[in-house]
Amino acid sequence: MTALIVEHSTPLCSLQDGGRFGVRHLGITQGGAADWVSMGWANWLLGNPLAAAVVEVTLGQFSLRAERDCHLALAGADLEATVDGQHLLPWRSVHLRAGQTLQFKGPRAGARAYLAAPGGWLAPRVLGSCATVARDRLGGLGGRGAALAAGDRLVYRGPAREPRQVAVAQPPNISLAEPLQVVLGAQMAYFSGQSLFDAFDQTWVVDPRADRMGVRLCGPRLHYQGPPMISEGIPLGGIQVPPDGQPIVLGNDRQTIGGYPRLGALAPASLARLAQALPGDMLRLQPVVAEQARASHLRVLRQWA
Repeated sequence: MTALIVEHSTPLCSLQDGGRFGVRHLGITQGGAADWVSMGWANWLLGNPLAAAVVEVTLGQFSLRAERDCHLALAGADLEATVDGQHLLPWRSVHLRAGQTLQFKGPRAGARAYLAAPGGWLAPRVLGSCATVARDRLGGLGGRGAALAAGDRLVYRGPAREPRQVAVAQPPNISLAEPLQVVLGAQMAYFSGQSLFDAFDQTWVVDPRADRMGVRLCGPRLHYQGPPMISEGIPLGGIQVPPDGQPIVLGNDRQTIGGYPRLGALAPASLARLAQALPGDMLRLQPVVAEQARASHLRVLRQWA
């Protein structure tokens, strides 16, 4: 086995994988990588299963030291990663020699970087996943939902393979330049006509109150005119609108049920891009039907075929 020692971390850096499924009826959310596309690329670079366990580094301030020579892969945000002071760009494999330190300083582009190891990082699987969900106290290195901390040993034992390469001229898109696709549904018909116009014709700003549970958007106030709701199941990417009229896009660590009206839900590929948003970033929403969202999802999957 090969191990790396965490030298510095924050509560925002954790072990994640494809998520925990089949347990929402127990009130347990899915967890998993917030940007599933970048996680997939990090694993693809090493020939891993696309949902193998990765380190999700959010906003930087994370470093680890190699105990022996190893091959890793990095994808997602540019968090000013360096190896012994030499800048390292994402979307590529990383070779560390014994004693070298990989450090993530802070955001240059995007919010979350994903670090993969051959075969995936080793951790106990709780209810089918090692995804860290602090609120549920599930997942992570010890199985109790703890974030990575200084002194933790990250271990892998997968075989070293010839690393793949992502075309440098066409890196995967994590920006918010293109609108985020919204599959209409739920209580959409109960919002005022002006609210529907504003939702898709105005610019939204990412609020600082954004985390793995949800991303609050600031902009025009949306008005719900329907009857009171009974709590119902909430899908990943669901866009809830609380009484203040400012939508919240629900993420991987969301609650399992909720009683706020929903405008619809972000398409999976768009949700991955939203996971890379920083407070103050601006974005637009685009209404689509389910077939369009499915087509964008399949385009991502075909890149790994």
